[in-house]
Amino acid sequence: MKRILSIDGGGIRGIIPGMVVAALEDKIRKLSGDPQTHISEYFDFFSGTSTGGIFISILLFPSADNPKKPKFSAREALNIYLEHGEEIFNARKWRKFLGKFGLLSELYDEKVLEKVLQDYFGDTKLSELIKPCIITAYNIELRKNHIFRQQKALSHGDSRDFLLRDVCRATSAAPSYFSVAEIFSLAGTRYTLLDGGLFAHNPSIAALLEVLKTFNTFKITDMNILSLGTGITKNAYNYEDFKKKWAISISPALVDIMTSSSSESNDYFIKQLFKSVKKPNNYLRIEPTNLSSINPAMDAASKSNIHKIVTLADKVVSENEAVLDALAEELIHDKKEIERRERSVWHFLKNKE
Repeated sequence: MKRILSIDGGGIRGIIPGMVVAALEDKIRKLSGDPQTHISEYFDFFSGTSTGGIFISILLFPSADNPKKPKFSAREALNIYLEHGEEIFNARKWRKFLGKFGLLSELYDEKVLEKVLQDYFGDTKLSELIKPCIITAYNIELRKNHIFRQQKALSHGDSRDFLLRDVCRATSAAPSYFSVAEIFSLAGTRYTLLDGGLFAHNPSIAALLEVLKTFNTFKITDMNILSLGTGITKNAYNYEDFKKKWAISISPALVDIMTSSSSESNDYFIKQLFKSVKKPNNYLRIEPTNLSSINPAMDAASKSNIHKIVTLADKVVSENEAVLDALAEELIHDKKEIERRERSVWHFLKNKE
């Protein structure tokens, strides 16, 4: 069995899946009796888009003391939203004013985001993450999906390796919010990339295909996916408003429509896929179904709205308490079984000597 943890995009709403992961990690620590264990030890593969890609990168970031162990707990990873969300999504009045008239291509200064990413990741490389993962982006010059692969960075060296801060800058370059990311591989190849949410807001299918391709001894029936969403916005947009507004001023609405439809479509397809092999329970999707209690905009990072998002996320955790309890027990059982088999193989090889 291969277990995948997949996290959607959604800007500041990344608090929601972040708190679900933190709650699951807390449960695992309590049930296992190990207060130092991390969520990364219980999944085989990870995938993330935009805010989900950043969160995954923090979860898999190596410790300086032991490069095979993570530096951050899930609750510590949450701090990128709780401590820096307002800072990242803080547009000066002149930027907002110019944006209304189509005189500015993006609302936020990417240098603020880049500074936060620099502080978290320094010069750490994609290849140095402690577990296999993919993080999505979109190449605007080649007009194709771009997937950052930790395993390919390991196997292909500098030509496929990147600074982790550049990976996160690229996956979160949402049109009209942040400028296009111009980054370079460690070999010096140039890439111009936008937010991966343009094609994989919910990156579960991308992760599934990647695992099937990489570990070709496994089948779909061997896959088990925990997919965490940031909630689907159901904003209705007025035809007349769209006609009258500047193109740049409706860009956030277009991003919302594209990413929401992408997430819903991928969720539907993967559910049907697992149903077709009679394994519907191998895909678990957790996300809020009602965002009416918050401002759902991906950049709504005021202190008051962050507090509201935290309250909503706590509600999501509470409503899925039984599901998370059962999942924690399954994950602990699986890990013990793997360790038992590894000990058996070790003893067999030792006795054979």
